[in-house]
Amino acid sequence: MPKLKTKKAVSKRISVTGSGKLKKTKANKQHILTKKTTKRKRDLRKSDLVDKTNVKQMKRVLPYI
Repeated sequence: MPKLKTKKAVSKRISVTGSGKLKKTKANKQHILTKKTTKRKRDLRKSDLVDKTNVKQMKRVLPYI
């Protein structure tokens, strides 16, 4: 069976925590920031875990993590 290729776009956006969970950055922090509240923008700085419904899909495109 051939080696599996990692989806590089996903690998640049997702990292693995020590316990094996998938960590990602939150969306909506790139532009059109004037209408967003300071509290909302501050919350968007924090990282987030990939939802459990998407973990199986992410592990398929990232076979070696």
